[in-house]
Amino acid sequence: MTQPSFPVVRLLPKADARAVRHGAPWIYANDLVLDRRTKALAPGTIAVLQDAERQDMALIALTPGSKIAARVLDRNLDAVIDQAWMEARLHKALEMRARLYDAPFYRLVHAESDGFPGVIIDRFGELAVVQPNAAWADVLKNELVAALVAVTGVATVVLNGTSRARSLEGLDEGMEVAHGTAPDGPIPVLMNGATYMADVMGGQKTGIFFDQRPNQAFAARVGQGGRVLDVFSHVGGFGLAALAGGAASVLAVDGSAPVLELAAQGAAAMGVADKFETRKADAFAALTDLGEAGESFDLVICDPPAFAPSKTALQPGLRAYERVARLAAPLVAEGGYLVLCSCSHAADLSKFRASCTRGIGRAGREAQLIHTGFAGPDHPLMPQLAESGYLKALFFRL
Repeated sequence: MTQPSFPVVRLLPKADARAVRHGAPWIYANDLVLDRRTKALAPGTIAVLQDAERQDMALIALTPGSKIAARVLDRNLDAVIDQAWMEARLHKALEMRARLYDAPFYRLVHAESDGFPGVIIDRFGELAVVQPNAAWADVLKNELVAALVAVTGVATVVLNGTSRARSLEGLDEGMEVAHGTAPDGPIPVLMNGATYMADVMGGQKTGIFFDQRPNQAFAARVGQGGRVLDVFSHVGGFGLAALAGGAASVLAVDGSAPVLELAAQGAAAMGVADKFETRKADAFAALTDLGEAGESFDLVICDPPAFAPSKTALQPGLRAYERVARLAAPLVAEGGYLVLCSCSHAADLSKFRASCTRGIGRAGREAQLIHTGFAGPDHPLMPQLAESGYLKALFFRL
């Protein structure tokens, strides 16, 4: 029975209703009847989704002006989307992370995969950073913060509304401390034996990337005793893990001076500052200069930002990944290792792997692919949503 308090939104006859029934979490604008009444609904409105035959399907959050016009919240039409509903889902998310990790540093909520469409929550001990990147979560942000505090007991909650995804939802950018007090400075995060400094108030995304944790651990194993080059290093994700694993030295390259300073602070906190060097430079220029200088490393890692964030950017993105591989491969010593990463969901694993392989071949090197890594289990993949499995890390022995 349709709840009378909710407006009804209907699928077009051409839409694939079975996909939604089988778990697809998104409904695109070109699959909905977007009449004048529906377009007039405020972003974040909760509605009932019906198929073309007027059969109720799910409770959805509506953003009429977005390409992703609706996100499935609950397939139980009697559900009440309130603080208690959020607490129940947060308890499930927390139970899994608490089982997997010894310390409370992880992604607590990975959007649709954890039942919170468009919402990211990263936890840094007693502080949590929330990215409410969907309109419904922005409307209910007070309930979300209250639920988060009730379930986790965190002392501080930061709402980071600076993501590009918010503009697609028609939301304003901004940042606020919604609960507790802002930290005095960067927060030390312990992972893989390394210390990272997370700038949760002014850094990129939530301040650190938890998704590469298992790949950084694998890289640390193959980098033992060696000279390491960490390109697109951000706050030293791979390089500091390599030092914790016994690497002889690390050169971290990034275009941002602030993140390199945070990386250096992490190395100092670990007591390995003498083994850690930073270079502020364009990554492609740095790779070219190091090659021309005849430099050689036992382990080279390239973890760039998304070169192919959309289907329209796919081909230029794949060419960029190939170029990275071509420039990085000559820097790897005989028998050394090359790690190439992509966080572009538009570039699937096979396309990314093919680009990297071409680049290595164009550099005149032969390679063994010894390991393929993905995001850690605190970034669960939703099988019906390919975009949730965005991260790939290829480990080559040259």
